[in-house]
Amino acid sequence: MELKEKLQRKIDLKTKPVGSLGKLEEVALKIGLIQNTLTPELRSPAHIVFAGDHGLSDEGVSPYPKEVTAQMILNFLNGGAAINVFCRQHGIGLKVVDSGVDYDFPKEANLIHAKIGRGTKNIIEEPAMTVEQCNKAMASGASVVIVESEAGSNIISFGEMGIGNTSSASLLLNKFTGLPIEECTGRGTGHDDNGLKRKIEVLKNASEKYNVTDNAVEILATYGGFEIAMMTGAMLQAQRENMVILVDGFIATAALLAAYKMDNTILKNCIFTHHSQEKAHSYMLSYLNAKPLVDLEMRLGEGTGAAVAYPIIKSAILFLNQMASFEDAGISNKD
Repeated sequence: MELKEKLQRKIDLKTKPVGSLGKLEEVALKIGLIQNTLTPELRSPAHIVFAGDHGLSDEGVSPYPKEVTAQMILNFLNGGAAINVFCRQHGIGLKVVDSGVDYDFPKEANLIHAKIGRGTKNIIEEPAMTVEQCNKAMASGASVVIVESEAGSNIISFGEMGIGNTSSASLLLNKFTGLPIEECTGRGTGHDDNGLKRKIEVLKNASEKYNVTDNAVEILATYGGFEIAMMTGAMLQAQRENMVILVDGFIATAALLAAYKMDNTILKNCIFTHHSQEKAHSYMLSYLNAKPLVDLEMRLGEGTGAAVAYPIIKSAILFLNQMASFEDAGISNKD
């Protein structure tokens, strides 16, 4: 009997009607297959927030100034952001990475200093980054994951902070799937109708400016952000470490799209946690044939959807390992 069949049998023989725990059963099966065991476990959950600025923000694609990126990082470091609250609540280890913020953080600040540059270039004028910078960013993201894996973590999630990064995510969706810019673009951090119209115009110009190949690294370098590239590298490394990867909303799924184009087997390690309110997230999920666990109408970023969903993942493992079977409990099963 193969492992998948054994896991399914273990799930079905718990003291419940078959299938009655719904998505929890799917999660338990998936994690058992990832870890190649009938008794999977979650060890030292880790959450990494990558932060970077975007040159494209100079074009007014966000209603917020880019200075907010650095201000929010300081908020993370002071423990005051939503992601801090949720990670504390659920015992998730949180790390913050300066991937490319246009600000000099003190060397003694409690963050990972991995700045590739002081923000990406303005895509209207030139590619966001060079291929060399993109590869460096991905390697840096991978190194962060190696540290977590070596410290004992086997489940990891990712978040981001970067004014303008929904624009990069929209462009990546456009280039990786061929979906029109109008469908790829949402209100981000809160554009009104005029702001959204301006954002679409800017992104259409950026999309049409370059004749990029179908090479995923070149697309990521042209349209991505340092934080998105680092997240892509981190996700690929998490798969190499055979970790469970919890996938958050719009920006994180854009990074996963890039990773998927580089290695489509990554999906076997991924659990999609939250359906973002950013409208184009639905298209990403459909493209990847993914069904998130919850839809709380959130669109905050930071990886908050993954952190909030973590207890659901934990519940799936606990029922698999601790819930009695009909035989254990001496309860008659149906014929």
